[in-house]
Amino acid sequence: MKKLLLLTLAALPFGSAAFAQEETPAKFKLYGFIRNYTIVDTREVKAGTNDLYFYMPQDVSLAPDGTTDLNQGINWRSLSLTTRLGLDVSGYQFGSMKIGGKVEADFYSLNGTGAAQTIAQLRLRQAFVALGWNFTEGDRLGLTIGQAWHPMAADMPHMTNLETGAPFNPFNRSPQMRLDYTVSGWTFTGGLLYLNHYLPMDAQAGGKSVAPFKYGLPEAYAGVSFSRGPVLARVGVDILNTKPFRTYTVEQNVLNADGTPKLDGEGNPETKTVVGGKVSSLMTAISPFVFFQYTQGMFQLRAKSILAQSGEHLNLLSGYGINAYDMASHSYTYTPMQTSASFVSFQYGKKFQVMMMAGYFKQLGTTKDLNSPQNLYINTAADTKIQQAVRATPTVAWNLGKFTVSLEYNITAAQFGEGTRDARGMFSQYHWVLNHRFINMVKFNF
Repeated sequence: MKKLLLLTLAALPFGSAAFAQEETPAKFKLYGFIRNYTIVDTREVKAGTNDLYFYMPQDVSLAPDGTTDLNQGINWRSLSLTTRLGLDVSGYQFGSMKIGGKVEADFYSLNGTGAAQTIAQLRLRQAFVALGWNFTEGDRLGLTIGQAWHPMAADMPHMTNLETGAPFNPFNRSPQMRLDYTVSGWTFTGGLLYLNHYLPMDAQAGGKSVAPFKYGLPEAYAGVSFSRGPVLARVGVDILNTKPFRTYTVEQNVLNADGTPKLDGEGNPETKTVVGGKVSSLMTAISPFVFFQYTQGMFQLRAKSILAQSGEHLNLLSGYGINAYDMASHSYTYTPMQTSASFVSFQYGKKFQVMMMAGYFKQLGTTKDLNSPQNLYINTAADTKIQQAVRATPTVAWNLGKFTVSLEYNITAAQFGEGTRDARGMFSQYHWVLNHRFINMVKFNF
């Protein structure tokens, strides 16, 4: 017995060593940058992050004299918000499974009043675990779990401004479970996502809220990519099922302590509004997109187009409305607003770079008639009356190792609707507003 025990104890170190050989230690890489923007606009704008994240120019606001546009005029800001710090984890392997990850944060400020406009808070941008299995050469399976770039937003246009093309390009980072299978240059992607930073319109709350996502179904994505030589192409579709209304209300008599109806001064029963039950109706929106990229030497061309339905969670200027309401079953029929958004961009050079993005988006109206023009819920990040817009962003950048200085000119023209909306939420009259934005960026990567 003693001999068996001694042999067992002696074998433990070798057993432990054999087990340890199945593990490969992880490698850690700290990265980030210090970035400062100085921006000049020729009129007031709708923008987030202390006006660095630019959506659209503001509409005309006339003074009492009827001729002076109060939103026209030079304004500027210079801020080091969005300075970033991140940690990449790679190289860890357990058996045949490779495990990596990322934690990334930056300094961020919501627009507020007084000191709140200048106070920067550290916020989480990305935090995910990436699992991978290599089967044969070019045959790989990957699983991403955590907060990462939305598959429709990952390919961005060439520019240096903070919004990187939004709202002409989807912009979203979301908690997700995404599966990527790559074989012979083809990548098949499927994922389920939850909302975090970018809130949809909530019809029940009368503003932006996570609730339509929380009580709906997971957002779903499916796509295919092809990469060979200088060409990269993608097609995909985003499917959204949310609950804009979760409960319905009813009128109920106010009762006295003895259970009899309470009467008002005129002898009529007093009533109160209470929650009557749950609403199960879902708003379904389907948004397909295509992307193309061509790279040759120091030249790169990108183009993307999306036909978005209710794309406000992608930072597109979109929304949805109510087509019908059944009072007997307390069920809604929703109608998403369709938005077409596209860009084409290029970049050339390494030390000295020239870039350019041209973007266009247009509201196409709801897919069905609204039961009332008032029952339309549009992304409030910019003006709700914008019908279409165009943008061009010629840019030059100097890259001195890890130090970059860029100058960008952003010209944006937005069309604002006038008067009342029709059954599809569109306007028959409109006017255009133009903004010139000049951007200097100084960045040091580390």
